Amino acid sequence: MRIEHLRIENYRLFKQAALRDLPDLAVFVGANGVGKSTLFDVLAFLQDALRDNVQVALAKRGGFKEVLSRGERGPIRFGLQARDGGDEPATLRYELAIGLEEGRPIVQQEALWLRSARSDQEGCLLEFNCGVGFAVAPASAYTAGAEAQREALRLESPDTLAIKGLGQFDRFKGVARFCRWIERWHHADLQLAEARPSQEAGHAEHLSAKGDNLALVAQHLYRHHRDAFDEVLRRMTRRIPGLRSVEAAETVDGRVVLRFQDGAFRDPFVSRHVSDGTLKMFAYLVRLHDPAPHPLLCIEEPESQLYPTLLEELAEEFRDYAQRGGQVLLSTHSPDLLNGVSLEEIFCLRKQGGFSTVHRASDAPLLRDLVAEGDLPGALWKQGLFEGVHLHHNELSPPPAPA
Repeated sequence: MRIEHLRIENYRLFKQAALRDLPDLAVFVGANGVGKSTLFDVLAFLQDALRDNVQVALAKRGGFKEVLSRGERGPIRFGLQARDGGDEPATLRYELAIGLEEGRPIVQQEALWLRSARSDQEGCLLEFNCGVGFAVAPASAYTAGAEAQREALRLESPDTLAIKGLGQFDRFKGVARFCRWIERWHHADLQLAEARPSQEAGHAEHLSAKGDNLALVAQHLYRHHRDAFDEVLRRMTRRIPGLRSVEAAETVDGRVVLRFQDGAFRDPFVSRHVSDGTLKMFAYLVRLHDPAPHPLLCIEEPESQLYPTLLEELAEEFRDYAQRGGQVLLSTHSPDLLNGVSLEEIFCLRKQGGFSTVHRASDAPLLRDLVAEGDLPGALWKQGLFEGVHLHHNELSPPPAPA
């Protein structure tokens, strides 16, 4: 399942913003303070609200008033359209509105619709207002009509998402599928200081957000998915000069440590002695060669600590991951990374009047013409030709005094 469109209203810097026709790999650029991190936080908020409830998700961010766009009264609204290309291809459309009632955040409106590839008609899977509504139990994940049963329902608490409650029941197959998709979104925040130490021997199949189980995941790949591990090693040795091998070795005291072998030395280096760039590239490759990729992977500024010439190749790694089934959203300030993606994959965040909007770079005729003539997106970004994206003096500083 992939995000096609995302609409945001009254969420921090996004008073009213829309992302349309998102590709499998989407890269977001913009000056500091225009909302790149906030955009990723919108998706994290939806996931938190599903895992816990709306009140907990808001509390993690300072409460409703801290999240609400400045000067607005609410509600906070989200619209999400996703395309499911599975066994029963369909398009799902989700709407969510969050407001306050007697000072407490509640789900004012929530609805989920589907349009099956077999039909041009859109059917409603659920619709709730302040915790009261109905849901449809179809015969299969995306089948509505005569076989469907409509049930009137009431949630225990109006701050709980209806999709969370109904997604636990087998009879609401389409809702459950939608919930599992959101639950598996992954927001990577690699922390090299946490990835370096050895770990207690154990088992881990997927790299954590901070990468603090890197050695265990590498060991799992080596033991159970040797082809994937060998491919990680092949790409590492091609990109890191002198690197010959990497292993996840168990120590005598029952811990697992990464050991990097440099061809110029007889003894390997443990992970705490290798460079930041080497360890970060290894962690990225381990994450991107997960045999079960996350359906959505979000990473902010992956370029830090990496040598510039590696970034175009890293962009290809992200694209390969997306083609294997995991949509990738990135933010960056790196011209080198932008040189590795197409203009259609770049989205620009612009701030005007205190609020931000999102635009596709390929909608700018000048950029399209220059790229068609052979210019690279990163070079155009560095020259300041992404109109409206770079810092505006009239936004950030007072006008100059008259002469």
